[in-house]
Amino acid sequence: MPQDLRQSDEFTRPLRRILQAVIILCLLGVFMVWRIDSPRVERFRSHVIDRVMPSFTWAMAPVMAITELALNFQSYQNLYEQNQELRRELQQMKSWKEAALQLEQENARLLDLNKVRLDPDLTRVTGVVLADSGSPFRQSVLLNVGARDGILDGWATMDGLGLVGRISGVGAKSSRVILLTDASSRIPASIEPSGQSVLIVGDNTLAPPIDFIENPELVRPGDRIVSSGDGKVFPPGLLIGQVAKDPGGRLRVRLAADYERLKFLRVLRSKSRRDVDGPGTLVAPRHTSGRLTGAAAGVLND
Repeated sequence: MPQDLRQSDEFTRPLRRILQAVIILCLLGVFMVWRIDSPRVERFRSHVIDRVMPSFTWAMAPVMAITELALNFQSYQNLYEQNQELRRELQQMKSWKEAALQLEQENARLLDLNKVRLDPDLTRVTGVVLADSGSPFRQSVLLNVGARDGILDGWATMDGLGLVGRISGVGAKSSRVILLTDASSRIPASIEPSGQSVLIVGDNTLAPPIDFIENPELVRPGDRIVSSGDGKVFPPGLLIGQVAKDPGGRLRVRLAADYERLKFLRVLRSKSRRDVDGPGTLVAPRHTSGRLTGAAAGVLND
């Protein structure tokens, strides 16, 4: 058996060599024919192509299909990369749009602040709301202006249109504003056009009630409510809101200030506010001679 395999191998090896030599010679011949620049050879090449190519269409179909598939894959890859790039640009545009909307809102609020017409004697300081500490029990915000800006307790604060609250607590670089909606807030006001003197009482809601109305029959929903200036707490004529009526029939204030979007506040420097600096001014007026009357002195001595 080993001899038969050895004999067959000795017989096929020369045949393989002869076949390889013939293939190499044929390829060299084709190459030479294809490279010869002669009219006769050119006609021969054209004749061969005309006779051979139609019969090889079936053989070229898979090659063309694979080539087209490769080209399509490259185009799909390019489309995928372009799609990813467009997605990134769209996300970036969304962030730019959000930033533009925020800037537009801030610009609108600042423009609203500039449109407010105030008493020429009132000067103001505009501050940015740093934090909102609103809660069910306390309504206040924090501003980035304080004692270094000349802020004092009791000064009124406004947004672009209406009264927001008063300064209650001043630090070196910040101050706290108690809102009109806080339960501790009591603001003397006047209803126009009837001229009714009322008190705006905060109850931790966005529509504080109106108390101590002299003649409720003269008050109608939609009437303007402005600060009266009584007690020298706030300057007179600051817009607070409009009269509204709740389902229970109680009169409330529809506040003009936008409490849900407090971004900038204007602090009004009120020079007419007087501080209580002694017990005499609190109990009774002073006598013309500069001393207290006997009744007032007796009250203080008691």
